[in-house]
Amino acid sequence: MHNLPKFAGAAVALALSMAGSASAQSFPTRPITLVVPYPAGGPTDVVGRVVAERMRVMLGQPLIVENVTGGSGNIGVGRVARAAPDGYTLSIGNNGSHLLNAALYTLNFDILKDFAPVAPLTSNPQIVVTRKTLPAGDLKELVAWLRANPDKATAGSAGAVASVSIAFFQQKTGTRLVTVPYRGAAPAAQDLMGGQIDLMFDQASNAMPQIHAGAIKAYAVTAKARMPNAPEIPTVDEAGLPGFYAALWQGIWAPKGTPADVIVKLNAAVGEALADPKVEQRLREIGQEPFPPDQRSVAAFAAFEQAEADKWWPIIKAANLKGE
Repeated sequence: MHNLPKFAGAAVALALSMAGSASAQSFPTRPITLVVPYPAGGPTDVVGRVVAERMRVMLGQPLIVENVTGGSGNIGVGRVARAAPDGYTLSIGNNGSHLLNAALYTLNFDILKDFAPVAPLTSNPQIVVTRKTLPAGDLKELVAWLRANPDKATAGSAGAVASVSIAFFQQKTGTRLVTVPYRGAAPAAQDLMGGQIDLMFDQASNAMPQIHAGAIKAYAVTAKARMPNAPEIPTVDEAGLPGFYAALWQGIWAPKGTPADVIVKLNAAVGEALADPKVEQRLREIGQEPFPPDQRSVAAFAAFEQAEADKWWPIIKAANLKGE
């Protein structure tokens, strides 16, 4: 009889450990909701739907994409922050919604502390583009022209990533631009093509059709390597602005407290989806580059997110940027 408490304690511990190991084995037993904090049809939404459709194969349950818009992405992200940490409500977003907004807005949740990183998805570099009538022939000439015309050139901004890129560019080049805010990339691009604004730091997937049509001029891609679908555009390193890397990247997060084994299972499902040649081809067709396999682990994604915060938050603070 004296040994009963010890035996009972051991039984409870064994039961708990078995429950923990079983949670991922049985997960998921019902559909998973993937909350997109932007309207349907945008880059984050399209990436989410392409990846979610393939994830259901491994998980055996559908992933239902739900668009919860408003507040520059903060409403949808906040909803997931308050969701049950069981793996059945996930957030897909980008570095605007899940990183930059933390420095631009006063939020009622903590971007880094209230979410568990699941997996990175894709990255889409920006291209430095201008109206086709701008006189500069290359990036060095563009910077020289901007320095000669302080506070006169207008830069279109369609969100947090673009606004922060404009601030970063001014910091790196010693130029002064007038930022013109837009509700979306499409109206900004229309004004750029029409000559109403001078330049943009636009997502490659958005800008390529206008570049190929000759409607705007491209100066450099903000990445370490040239793009396969536009090998004629030099990198910023090659064009004379080394280290000006700025991409819009997408990822998936779960609420803080989601069991680690569930996170691992979700991460594996993302990895399997991104490794599918059909998924990879579809993503590249819309200008999205999947993260390499060695950067897809939960730990690698968490480290990447922290490094991005360490890079961009001081730039936002130094430029005194605020959410629009």
